[in-house]
Amino acid sequence: MISTRAIGLGLAALLAASGHAFAQSYPSQTVRIVVPFSAGSITDGLARMLADKLSTMWKQQVIVENRPGLPGTATVATSKPDGHTLMLTSNGHTIARAINKTVPFDPVKDFAGITVVASAPLAIIVPPDSPAKTLKELLAQAAQNPGKLNFGSAGVASTTFLATEVMRQEAKLDMVHVPFKGVPEAVTAVLRGDVQMYFSPIPSAVSLGSVGKLRVLAVNTAKRVSQLPDVPTVAEAALPNYRYEAWFGVMAPAGTPAAIRDKVAQDIAAVLKMPEVIDQMQKVGNIPMPTTPAEFDKIISDDTARYGKVMADAGIAPQ
Repeated sequence: MISTRAIGLGLAALLAASGHAFAQSYPSQTVRIVVPFSAGSITDGLARMLADKLSTMWKQQVIVENRPGLPGTATVATSKPDGHTLMLTSNGHTIARAINKTVPFDPVKDFAGITVVASAPLAIIVPPDSPAKTLKELLAQAAQNPGKLNFGSAGVASTTFLATEVMRQEAKLDMVHVPFKGVPEAVTAVLRGDVQMYFSPIPSAVSLGSVGKLRVLAVNTAKRVSQLPDVPTVAEAALPNYRYEAWFGVMAPAGTPAAIRDKVAQDIAAVLKMPEVIDQMQKVGNIPMPTTPAEFDKIISDDTARYGKVMADAGIAPQ
C-alpha cells in the first residue's frame, strides 16, 4: 500500500515540475505592472524603467498601469496568480492596515514577494540658520524643549514620517508633526524655517545643501550614501540602534508559483545591474537592492509588524 507521505511527496514533485515548466514558457502574454501611485511618481518611474527592459528581455509586452491608492493594490490581491499581474509599490504597503481598518486585503497574506528593487535613502535637513550643527545637537535641542520643535513630513504614514517617527521614539523625544501635501512643500517649509527638520529625498538635500540653502545632518541608511559621502548615518551620528530604510519592491498575488517568482526576481536583478539603469536610479537618489523572493517575503512580514507598532506607539489608529 502506498503511504500518505509518499502520495504527498509525489504531488509536491508533480507541482514543482509543472511550476518549472510553466516558468519556462513565462510570460505567455502581456504582463501588467500595477503601480498604486500616480504617473510621474518615483514608483511610477521605476516601474516604467523595468517595463522597458523586461519587454526587451522577455520579447513580450510589459505595460504599467497606474491605479493610485488602496483600490489599485486590492485589484492585484484578487488577480490570477500566474505572474502576468505584478505590482511595484513602496514600503508604505506594510502599514495599510495600520491606518485604514477597512482595507480589503492583508499586506502579508494576500501577496507574494518577488524582489526589492531599490532602497530610497533620506537625509535629515534643517534650516541654514539652525543652532544645530550636528544630529546630536538637534536631538539635544529637542530634548531640552519638549513639544516645541516641529518636524515636517510628506503626510501621515509617508516614508518621511516613518523615518522621523522611528528616530523620535528611539530618542524618546516630544516633537510636533507637521504634515504637508508632498515633498516640495515639506522642503520649502525647512527653507523658510517653518519646521526645524525633515527627512528629505537625497536629490533635494544635495542640490540645496551644496548652495547653503539648508544644512544636511545625517542619512537614514545603514551605510553612507555616495552622493553625500561626508554626511554620517543616523546610527553613526547619534543613535546606534536606529534602523529605517524605505524601499520599493515588486510583488505578485499570493499563490504565484515559486518558479515564476524566482524567474522574475532573477531577471529584475539582471536589469538592476545594467549601467544605464544604475545611473538613472542614482539621479533620483535610489540604490539598486535586489533580493530573492524569500528574502522579500520576510521583509514584508517583518516591516508590517514593526511599523504597525510604530504607528500605534505614535498614537495613530486605523480610521
